[in-house]
Amino acid sequence: MRLFVAVLPPVEAVQELVDAVAPVRELPGADRLRWTGVEGWHLTLAFLGEVPAERLPELEAALAEAVEGHGAHRLRLSGAGRFGDKVLWAGVEGETWALRRLAEAVTGAAAALLGEGDAFRFHPHLTLARAGSAHGRRRAARRHAVGELEGLEAALAPFRGVAWEAAEVHLMKSEPDGGFAHYESVRGWPLAHWTRGAGGASEPSATA
Repeated sequence: MRLFVAVLPPVEAVQELVDAVAPVRELPGADRLRWTGVEGWHLTLAFLGEVPAERLPELEAALAEAVEGHGAHRLRLSGAGRFGDKVLWAGVEGETWALRRLAEAVTGAAAALLGEGDAFRFHPHLTLARAGSAHGRRRAARRHAVGELEGLEAALAPFRGVAWEAAEVHLMKSEPDGGFAHYESVRGWPLAHWTRGAGGASEPSATA
């Protein structure tokens, strides 16, 4: 199974982004991109790659332990960016420090179980579209592709969605579907909600 760990934005936040992206998809160059399906929009915390089905129970146990003790946090989808001439994405604002700590925890847990992965790198974003392979393209064509992506990025840059609570982490499965990826949640774990105890210390609430 091809697996990754993610936080899923709520329906309201997704719809706001859908509305903001709609006019961007009418701009020059947008039709040459492969736009991701709205139903699969997510914030990736860790990409795990191919994992044998028989290892799923121990992976779930390791991720549950890694997530335990991490609190729910406030985020918002905001702005836009790109990775070179390959990917257009929507940005994330808010308590991204908490999201980063969560990503580091699940990445470490998965690496310890499945084998040492790459050095921890995390850039919170939601992938909107991908360009075709850059292999074999002439330099002028690549510059043109960058220019088109810059225009799409600039058009979406003013977007700032409503704040929402990241309250659950999901282990996701990715399956090919007609040239695109179909995503399905395999398991989810709630993040803690904190209250103040009598001595002023933070304690998990009863609803965690």
